This record gives sequence, structure tokens and C-alpha cells, in this order.
Amino acid sequence: MKPMLGWIAAATVALPLCAAAQTVTDTPELYAGEKALYEAAAKEGLVVSFDTGPTWANWAAQFAAFKKRYPQVEMTYNDIGSAATVIALEKARNRPQADTAYYFAASAVDAVAKDVVAPFKPVNFDKLPDVFRHPEGKWFTIHSLTIAFVVNTKLVKNVPQSWADLLKPEYKNTVVYLDPRSAGVGQVLTFAAAYGNGGSVENVTPGIEYLGKLHKAGNVLRVIGTTPYAQFVKGEIPIWISYENDGLKAKYTDGLGDNVAVVIPKEGSVAAPYGISLVKNGPNPNAGKLWLNFIMSDTGQGIFAQGFVRPSVPGIKLPDNVVDKLPPAPQVKPLDVQKAAAKKGEIDTGWAKVAVGN
Repeated sequence: MKPMLGWIAAATVALPLCAAAQTVTDTPELYAGEKALYEAAAKEGLVVSFDTGPTWANWAAQFAAFKKRYPQVEMTYNDIGSAATVIALEKARNRPQADTAYYFAASAVDAVAKDVVAPFKPVNFDKLPDVFRHPEGKWFTIHSLTIAFVVNTKLVKNVPQSWADLLKPEYKNTVVYLDPRSAGVGQVLTFAAAYGNGGSVENVTPGIEYLGKLHKAGNVLRVIGTTPYAQFVKGEIPIWISYENDGLKAKYTDGLGDNVAVVIPKEGSVAAPYGISLVKNGPNPNAGKLWLNFIMSDTGQGIFAQGFVRPSVPGIKLPDNVVDKLPPAPQVKPLDVQKAAAKKGEIDTGWAKVAVGN
């Protein structure tokens, strides 16, 4: 086994004593050929999953379920951001360390262009809408996420309901968000701000200009590179522009309750597809395929829903308690990843001009 980079963490999962009776070898197959693929993956013994941070999109639960079902395959992962993942794959193209790569789907398009990912069509691939997948399976959407304001109501007296509200003086030094140049959510929130201010995926200038106004008003506390979920839960962030699932997880799973408000801005927002790929010439190809099939199976898609993210496969039944926490939001627009990918350079350059140094 090749030594792993220092910033890759092992996913350690505590299993109940009865777990042996719940493995793939003791239960019906989730799909035809699952057991044979597991046997091949067990010989490799490891899957390396890039950018699947455990606090994001319910990955910790996916790790636990995968390890329980496939006890002979270990899991390692990192959390470095979508754009950084593509850079890491490109730098290591001659000796890949990752088996799979997860990212905002615009970065998946970039990964295809750089020829660092391989074609693979997992379980349920054919059910996905065309815009949610590469035709050869070099990337495919596994869930979507909607931009929202995640607000600590102990720190913020009046919860903002709109992009316009967030520019008010009362929100000085309260807003945190992720850097659009390195993180997919930073790109997506720029599109969300564009839709909320008269723009669109084709016209992202209003979104860039809005973020510039937010900085000029002094309302931005800081811009960061990786998900600050733990800091939010600790009460260190008043307003976090992120995805609704982060707020719902803090509110319902991690016990913050009424101390958290999750608001989809009323002028408009976007729902962004997040994709994953099999890495070209990855060290553990069978384990990688086993992992991708699992998260695209009905079981894996249901686990995403439990983490308050919307599954990508049509027809997956959401748990009733989750449906109640995800009310309809007609102001949310689906994000076209091909068009979004074409705007990445414009966002990176434009945002740096209006935000860096302010």
C-alpha cells in the first residue's frame, strides 16, 4: 500500500458487535454483481475518497454504512475543496493517490477537461437527468444543495430574510462565506447572489458586484477556504452563507434547535448539483467502483437525504421527517453546471477585484 499524504485522514468507524451479520455477504445484493465487486475490492483493501469531509453532506454516515457493509475495505478521505481537488489530481496524474473525487459539478467538468478522471456508470446512472451527468460517466451528480443564510440567533437579533437585508449596517462584521476561487460553495453562492440581484447563470456580474458591496459595507467577518461547520456550532459565526443542509444539521442533528435559523433569501437562490468521479488510473479501482455504486444506490441516496441534502436520483423517497424540514422554495433555480463551469474564470477574477483587500 502506498503511503498516504499527511492531510488524508482515516475514517475510523465504531461498529456494533452484530455488524458481521449485516455485511454484503449476509444480505441481499443492492444491485447485480455487488458481491463479486466486493471480493475484488477486498483484495485491494482500501478506497481513497478525495474531498469528502465528514461534516459535509452526511459523508460520515456514508462512511459508517459503507464500512459496515464492506468490512474488508478501509476508507481514507480528505477535505480540501472542489477546485483544490482538481489541482491535486492534475499534479498527481502520473501516480494518482485518489480513487474517487467529489466536487461541485463545475469542477467535475474541469476534471474531465484535464483528463484526470475515468468513465464509470454506477447504479442508477441511467435515471439521472442528462444535465446531471457526463455522457460517458466521467462525472455524475449524487445530490444537490441550496444556498441559504445559516444564522446563529443568539448572536443575531433580527434574522435577515433577503440579500438586501444582509447589506444593512446592523450586520457589520457578521458574515462568513467560502472563497469562490477554491471552494465549490463559494462559486455557487456567487450564482445565488446573481439570481437574487437580477442576474443569472449567464450573467453573474450582479452576484460579483453584490459580494463587493457586502465587503465594502464592512459586513464580511472573514472569507475562508474550507467548511467552518465546527466553528458555527461553537457559536463563533453569526451569519454563514452556505447550504441549507449545514443549517438543518446544526439545528436538528447537533442540538442547536431554535438557536439556528435557516433562510433561503426571498429574491432568489440556486440549487447546485454535486458530482463525483472515478479517478483515472487510481490505485484501487474496484474499491472505488464499490464506493461509487454504494452512494448511488437507493440505500446511499437515502443516507444523503438523512443529512438534509436532496438526492440526485429521481424517485428516491425522502424520509417523512426530512420532507417536513425542507419546505418548497419556488425562488430556487437549478444550476446548469456546464454554463456555470464556463463562468468560473470570470467569477475568480471578478471576485478577487471586488473582495480581496477590502
